Amino acid sequence: MKAILLLSGGIDSPVAGWMMKRKGYELIAVHFSGEPFVKKATEDKARMLAAKIGCRKFIVIPFGFIQAEVVTKCRHRYYYIIIKRFMLRIAERLAQEEGASAIIKGDSIGQVGSQTIPNMSVISKAISMRVSRPLLCFDKDETIALARKIGTYELSIGPEMCSVLGPKHPATKARLDIIEREESNLDGETLIAEALRQRMD
Repeated sequence: MKAILLLSGGIDSPVAGWMMKRKGYELIAVHFSGEPFVKKATEDKARMLAAKIGCRKFIVIPFGFIQAEVVTKCRHRYYYIIIKRFMLRIAERLAQEEGASAIIKGDSIGQVGSQTIPNMSVISKAISMRVSRPLLCFDKDETIALARKIGTYELSIGPEMCSVLGPKHPATKARLDIIEREESNLDGETLIAEALRQRMD
């Protein structure tokens, strides 16, 4: 079985990937690069984490230009929800190409604004493929303890810039109809195609 792991340079996603690998999944790590808004060090960190947990493949998707489009053309409070929906759409295309049956995310209920149950539901509805969230009911201390145990914690710690373009007060109870209306301001298919064209394996 293969799965696409959405892998940041943070603590949660490598732990989620490790948990699914333990269940027999072969991992294909996908890192969404926020350059030029974040430093390449985040990508380098994700690459080391992918190696540490034994991912078979590491794919980088240039994503900064999509983030910029969302900031420019959509209401800012919905930023996190919309960009995560784009991430899932791209991950689903890669899953189809790679023959993967699942997409793995490091979400945990309530940890950040986009990870409320209403928001996660709206995010997941961007695609038809199932999204696995093995850390869903973990608290941060539990995730950190497991990261220490599997040896990813020291690689993961350090500043993360995932919020550099995000709103101060993000929406926490998004509605699908509103998000779809916001997304209609974007040429989604063109953005996805360009991101995939620029991918780096």
